[in-house]
Amino acid sequence: MKYLGRLFERNQAWAGERSAADPGYFSRLAHIQRPDLLWIGCSDSRVPANQIVGLEPGELFVHRNVANVVPVTDLNAMAVIEYAVSSLGVRHIIICGHYHCGGVRAALEGHQAGAVALWLQPLRNLAAAHREELEAQPSDDARWDRLCELNVVAQVQAVATSEVVQAAWERGAELAVHGWIYDLEDGLLRDLEVTEGRVADAGG
Repeated sequence: MKYLGRLFERNQAWAGERSAADPGYFSRLAHIQRPDLLWIGCSDSRVPANQIVGLEPGELFVHRNVANVVPVTDLNAMAVIEYAVSSLGVRHIIICGHYHCGGVRAALEGHQAGAVALWLQPLRNLAAAHREELEAQPSDDARWDRLCELNVVAQVQAVATSEVVQAAWERGAELAVHGWIYDLEDGLLRDLEVTEGRVADAGG
């Protein structure tokens, strides 16, 4: 007996619908991966990367973790960035946070233990560095949302100064790192206008 059998049923229905609409869909997808974009986002189940930008499988290379943090000491994140830049040739790295992020809230409240506490330490440091700005916000929710934004800005800077990205720029690669934030309340993305690097728009 399969556990979570309804998910296998839904998978079969989805695959059948895809094949019926486009008989060559899976054959093409299995042999081609040429995304122009790397998305680094939060693991939050309410922020499905492909869906919110209207892209199909194969069009977006994705890395997600709690609170979209990208420490240069995280081999997982650095390996994803290196593969995306050096092997796939992506030209845009998008750091996308979201308002009402549970990880950011947890860092603000400081009640975690274990692996979560260790992972969120950079966010606690960020909150401490911006204490005056955060305390000047009119409400707890405003402080929460502002730290979500500051986190994206910090991660853009971290990725832009990483060894992989710096090496790509030194060899003349077209590559830009962008900072966006997603609003769960209206489903819209907002550009925080902290892009590092230059490249023509991906279009589409």
